[in-house]
Amino acid sequence: MKRKSHIGLFLKFIPLILIVVSVFIGIWQIKKIREFFGQASGEPANFVVDTQAILGPMPRPWRNLAQGGEQFNWRMTPISGQVKALHPNYIRLDHIYDFYDIVKGTPGNLTFDFTKFDAILDDIKATGAKPYIALSYMPPAISSGDILAKPQRWSDWQLVVQKTIEHVSGTRRTPDVYYEVWNEPDLFGGWKYYGNKNYLDLYSNAVQGANNARGVLPFKIGGPAITALYESWFKALAKYSIDNNLRLDFFSWHRYTNNLDQYKKDMFDVQTWVKDFPQLEPTLEFHITEWGHDSNNNTGYDTSYGAAHTVAGAIQMTSIIDKAFVFEIQDGQDPKGKDYWGRWGLFNYKSQPKPRYNALRMLDQIGNQRLSLFGQGSWVKGLAAIADDGNPEVILANFDQYSSHSENVPITFQNIEPGTYTLSEKFLGGRQQSQSIATDSAALQVYVAMPVNSVSTVELIKTSNVTPNVAPPSTTQSNSSDVTITIDQAQGSAPQ
Repeated sequence: MKRKSHIGLFLKFIPLILIVVSVFIGIWQIKKIREFFGQASGEPANFVVDTQAILGPMPRPWRNLAQGGEQFNWRMTPISGQVKALHPNYIRLDHIYDFYDIVKGTPGNLTFDFTKFDAILDDIKATGAKPYIALSYMPPAISSGDILAKPQRWSDWQLVVQKTIEHVSGTRRTPDVYYEVWNEPDLFGGWKYYGNKNYLDLYSNAVQGANNARGVLPFKIGGPAITALYESWFKALAKYSIDNNLRLDFFSWHRYTNNLDQYKKDMFDVQTWVKDFPQLEPTLEFHITEWGHDSNNNTGYDTSYGAAHTVAGAIQMTSIIDKAFVFEIQDGQDPKGKDYWGRWGLFNYKSQPKPRYNALRMLDQIGNQRLSLFGQGSWVKGLAAIADDGNPEVILANFDQYSSHSENVPITFQNIEPGTYTLSEKFLGGRQQSQSIATDSAALQVYVAMPVNSVSTVELIKTSNVTPNVAPPSTTQSNSSDVTITIDQAQGSAPQ
């Protein structure tokens, strides 16, 4: 009887169970449908470049690189020449206190040895860059636990920061160094902006140590290098700094995302929040001190996927973000011995450059005078400039996180002289091609086929002022099957 009652009870609830299962299946299907249409929808690029509209010097937020905790006493020597070719302004380092054996002794009785740290600082100097130093992690000599713990005595932490600044900005006479208090405190150490393990204590004592530094060149100090941009962290640190009369020269965060619009949104958000703190607003800098498409290992970092993301992301940041640090310079060694294992580096452990490095170098070779460009798409991003030889050029990046979208991209060059031109194209991976074209118009439209997750540069080179008899608008196909050139006869017309 008891068993029958259980069966009956089960049968009674079958309709309810079926309803619940149906609801979950429906939700799953709706999600899949949304994902499908999300992948399919978007605006194709339709670029218009005004070859006479110079906007000024080309901003280059990508000229900042970062290195994380891949290996002890890391040196850049094997790749320093290739890193120099990227013309970095700043190179960021973390793990300085647990990797370079700087602090020795016991609490209240400390000594300092910068020998190993000087070696990597020399490497940075050799690339033409300046150091951007994350003051992390807690030196074992003063820690109350591991390298993520609080110090036994805050006065020791103050002294560590003071001596670091006095050495780098004083003894080494390095100007304009940035000192960033910690690295991802919300992750590494579980710091909060309240409670017993309070980042605000860590920050205020670091600033006190910085204030104690003597004989130093100008430098800047800030933080907190959190894992993403959080309004609560920003407002807590801003208010605390104002209330306690603390220096806060810059606010920093990290951003790993496939959504290229997020970089713009971050800057819009933080510039909105700072308006509540007029004491800080005029001078406070904003830095993304690590960025990429995934904070975890991801095979895309070894392929054109990461390359396209890097260029497209950098284009999105141009004129919006002052300093954005590509993470990172070089992989650590794979425990299983693989040459490529989805780490974040521009170079693998054996110092071999990845597509991300080559793409970043392509981007950095763009001319110094920026040109007006309109028509960014959802996938294809572009940046235009006057090349070093005086011709208009455009760099393009087609990034699709689903690795499915290719696009035939129109580019209209406006305000050009009639004549004969060569359209020169270079693609990530080394392929190059060119096509001779002529126009008697002040506008010329070309089409560039951009495969999924690709990067290319296009330059329009004037070869002659002589204009041959130009037929009505027509399309000619280059020797390569993936680039089409259209001659647009309409004066100043833009593609519709």
